Amino acid sequence: MARVVVVGGGFGGLASAARLAKQGHEVTLVERREELGGALGSISADGFTWDTGPTHTLLPAVLRDLFRKTGRPLERELDLVPQETVREHWFEDDTRVRLPGGSRAAQLRAFDELAPGLGQQWCDHVASFADDWEVLRREVLERPWERELADPAVTARVFTRETLGRRLRRTFRDERLRLVAAHPFVADGHDPRNVPVWLGMQAYLEQNFGAWTVPGEMGGMGRVATVLAGRMATRGVTVHTGTGVTDIELRAGRAVAVATTQGEVAADHVVCAIDPRALPALAAYARRTMPAIPPVVCHLGLSGDVPDLAPETVLHGDPMLVVRTGGQAPEGGHAWTVHGRGKLAEDVVVALARAGLDVRTRIEVRVDRSPRALVQEWGQSPHGALWQGRATLKERIGTRTPVPNVYAAGAYTAFGPGLPYVGLSAALVAQAIGPA
Repeated sequence: MARVVVVGGGFGGLASAARLAKQGHEVTLVERREELGGALGSISADGFTWDTGPTHTLLPAVLRDLFRKTGRPLERELDLVPQETVREHWFEDDTRVRLPGGSRAAQLRAFDELAPGLGQQWCDHVASFADDWEVLRREVLERPWERELADPAVTARVFTRETLGRRLRRTFRDERLRLVAAHPFVADGHDPRNVPVWLGMQAYLEQNFGAWTVPGEMGGMGRVATVLAGRMATRGVTVHTGTGVTDIELRAGRAVAVATTQGEVAADHVVCAIDPRALPALAAYARRTMPAIPPVVCHLGLSGDVPDLAPETVLHGDPMLVVRTGGQAPEGGHAWTVHGRGKLAEDVVVALARAGLDVRTRIEVRVDRSPRALVQEWGQSPHGALWQGRATLKERIGTRTPVPNVYAAGAYTAFGPGLPYVGLSAALVAQAIGPA
């Protein structure tokens, strides 16, 4: 039985701790905040509750695998249900398209309603990522990441010079298709001109696997963190909250302990599930990376009649506004979360009204959170490392870090956005360390 210390109590840290404890290791999880879950949580005010992190997930199999291999199956803990619509896009020319999930035929019809012929263009674009998904899933996402891959063909695919932005400019003449394809990355703070082209497979995942969520009345996606936090006790994980980590103690170049604000915790293995730049032992290896900055966030508690929106509505323009519905609200109320990116020279709610959603007279509760406040609260950006072109892959910390017996999981090592990739990173850490 090895002593494993997991640094960080977000989804990546919780998933890593649960898997490693189930494998028979003595696991200690250290979290600087008083609560577990990180960005995957919720916030409440005056009877309203909003998800603070993602409101849906792709690849539900990742969550199902995590729950099945660490305790009770997912279906006995959570109601994870498919969303008919992934998101709706509103464009500046007053056209709109609702993007269905899990169906090529439905997406074909949706884009053809926008303009004849666009559906086939979109579906051809999505299909072009089928090989990327199969190769990367097998060779990269399901095995611990190494900077030098064994297969030169896979290396060439991963380290391609082509960016998503370049592919979209070459593929689509219609700007609306480019906006839809790039949205997941723009929403996370990335410039598509710096995102590797193969990450366009996000559209492939949405079309083939759909988007899944925990309904608001069942606790929202924040419920995932609550259940995983409870699983720490079930699996015998020692949890220290309100405890900051100052560094990883090394001896002869290997980790032997984690230094915290409450003293040292001995370790045979260490899992970094936070921004590696926060730990001096790893900072030098990630010094060229930068975090993807969170958006401006405004949680709104509304009453009365409001527009019936999709689970996520994107108002394209500058600023770009993303409205997420589905939070918990008192009877007759509605819980919306608005994310803003771009030139926010005015109040978010005013910008929302100017874009066609005027709910100013319906506001009962409002909670504003700036990017700086979010980073200070969580101690890092939940969106991980910023994509800065081809060199980013060589600068990112992998599953096995350059420090012997120190591993990494979470948003800063995951290859893509959201819970599926973070969940896969935790599975890779458990695979790399192995059973007790």
